[in-house]
Amino acid sequence: MKTMQHQLVTMLELQNEMNRWVHQDWANQGFEFYRAIWVEASEMLEHYGWKWWKHQQPDMPQVKLEVIDIVHFSLSIELQKETNLSVIAEKVASAFNAPRHTSDIKTAIELLAMETIQDKDSHFDIIAGLMQHLQMDFAELYERYVGKNVLNIFRQDHGYKTGEYIKMWNGREDNEYLEDILEELNVNSASYRDDVYSSLSSRYSELQ
Repeated sequence: MKTMQHQLVTMLELQNEMNRWVHQDWANQGFEFYRAIWVEASEMLEHYGWKWWKHQQPDMPQVKLEVIDIVHFSLSIELQKETNLSVIAEKVASAFNAPRHTSDIKTAIELLAMETIQDKDSHFDIIAGLMQHLQMDFAELYERYVGKNVLNIFRQDHGYKTGEYIKMWNGREDNEYLEDILEELNVNSASYRDDVYSSLSSRYSELQ
């Protein structure tokens, strides 16, 4: 539990840093993070597949990526309400340790979208239940979250907003390179975040 809370504080720090790229005073701008959550949930359902009239193969890496995006927005909602990161981390950890159970992943996605639209709040207990259907534990969530967040910051540092950033690296999207990097690094390292950024920098420099 303590390890999870410590990792959640790191995630919250990263989320705040990323949000400040968008606006220095982001927490007071009224950004509708709840809307981003239910839209991402809809995209997750598309990646998983729900159409009974055609063959569909779940795209599990993309489904998990949508979970990570939803966690980004959910943490942002919590940061709007509370500035003490330890308090938020304790609350979120408790929710992760009490997952809401549903019959299958599709109903979990629908439940997340429905309750998010109703109360415009975060629902980490539903996310935890959804992760169970994906056999995705918190350790994997943390690894993927930090990786995606660092990539987002890396993009901004290299001209994403101005259009200078190159997203395709030698015919592969930067997300794919990130997957390779995460497999190589030790997630339990104290320098994990910096290691991810350094590895991205090294590969990106080869394009220049």
